[in-house]
Amino acid sequence: MSSSTSTMPEARPEADRRRWFALAIVMTAAFMDLVDVTIVNIAIPSIERESGATFSQIQWITAGYALAFAAGLITGGRLGDIHGRKRLFLIGITGFTVASALCGFAVNPEMLVASRILQGGMAALMVPQVLSIVHATFPAHERGKVFGLFGMVVGLGAVSGPLLGALLTEWNIFGLEWRPIFLINLPVGIAGIILGRKFITESKAPRALKLDLVGVLLVTLGMLMLVYPLTRGRELDWPVWGFVMMGGSVVVFGALVAYERWKTAKDGSPLVELSLFKVKSFAAGIAVQTVFGVVMGVFFLVWTMYMQVGLGWSELRAGLTGVPFSIAVSVAAGLSVQKLVPRFGRKVLQAGALTMAAGLLIYIWEAGRYGADIAPWQMALPLAVMGLGMGLIVAPLTDAVLSEVPREHAGSASGLINTVQQMGTALGLGLVSVVFFGVIDERVAPSRIPGEFTDGFQNALWWVTGVLGVIFLLMFALPAKPKQHVEGGDEEVPAGELPGGELPQKEPVLTP
Repeated sequence: MSSSTSTMPEARPEADRRRWFALAIVMTAAFMDLVDVTIVNIAIPSIERESGATFSQIQWITAGYALAFAAGLITGGRLGDIHGRKRLFLIGITGFTVASALCGFAVNPEMLVASRILQGGMAALMVPQVLSIVHATFPAHERGKVFGLFGMVVGLGAVSGPLLGALLTEWNIFGLEWRPIFLINLPVGIAGIILGRKFITESKAPRALKLDLVGVLLVTLGMLMLVYPLTRGRELDWPVWGFVMMGGSVVVFGALVAYERWKTAKDGSPLVELSLFKVKSFAAGIAVQTVFGVVMGVFFLVWTMYMQVGLGWSELRAGLTGVPFSIAVSVAAGLSVQKLVPRFGRKVLQAGALTMAAGLLIYIWEAGRYGADIAPWQMALPLAVMGLGMGLIVAPLTDAVLSEVPREHAGSASGLINTVQQMGTALGLGLVSVVFFGVIDERVAPSRIPGEFTDGFQNALWWVTGVLGVIFLLMFALPAKPKQHVEGGDEEVPAGELPGGELPQKEPVLTP
């Protein structure tokens, strides 16, 4: 290596350019995962028709991904801390791309289910690195802008999946039916692999860590015991063993906490960094993130069932109806972090919860007022109001959760954020059986189906409104104002040290 003093000034502009290229790459990967979670639902009728899949297999095409994803997130985050976030991101996106190809070329339902499980496992390696790379690459004064962009991506991904799935399925490209919903990941994934190798800067925990295999086993077992019964409960008519498993998951998580405390005292390399929960902003944000996942789990599934089954709309009509929601989320997410939160603090997030609740109340009224004759343009107002509320929450919430987390634990924290959101979403999906399917009678005459589904939709939305009230109250535990930074916008840190205890590199790590 040449003298670092002579190269540093010239390397900084390149480093600056590279981190924004890196941001675009990891955001694209995050978008790809968000879309993949929702894109399958809209194509389920086509998959069932073309592949001859049974109802149980159809269930596993969606549940298999969710189970593998949720069970592996914390482990994926910690592996990034230990072996390098860039390395794990590239492994994850490569595996995700290969699994997408296997899904697209599946010769039978069994192969499709197995490929979806593999895809979820690879996403669990890729997704935690996204927030970790952002957290380790960008100084504190830039993270607000970055998380604003992340919120926009979340909003677009939430609704773009159904719309993209509808278009790809209806176009029936080359007679491939539903397969392009998976094959579209191939060019995106390949580009992410090539560009990621060149532009993403490697980062890892500054102190050598070891993988906590017992912790991996306990967290995976606990997640499976919680999520599996919730996912399969309705199909199996809520068997007693499912409730026993969910109760047992609490015992497993308790054992995990006890073991992680012992592991921390022994060698300082736990899977779950329990000290993170001593950071008030992290603990409060995790609670809000979990309950917010419940809202998303209930609303999006019920909304899709209401439009496609209850009202009998086509995939494309249902997908296009969500466009106002997506636009509103993207606009509000950008404004909230850059303009509103620095001035009003957590009041912005609380306003978001109340705004979402207002949109739901408008939707409840419209569903009852117009019944089966409701049109997509009439849904635009409540969806836009809900989207504005969600945009005010998603981006600032991520920033609030991670704002005071030391960089060496960014991977673990990121994995926990994604995990609790998945847990909340799984709980929400389980509650759909109570708040939606528990109200409607699916055996009524076809002429009465719209009315039944409208009643179920309204009932579910009342529940979601109540949950948003709980979220509003939980948000009082978040910091009242965003953390103030010293001159230059970064945290005040000891001389010669970076935030989180990392020592500065003599030369920037920009290896392709």
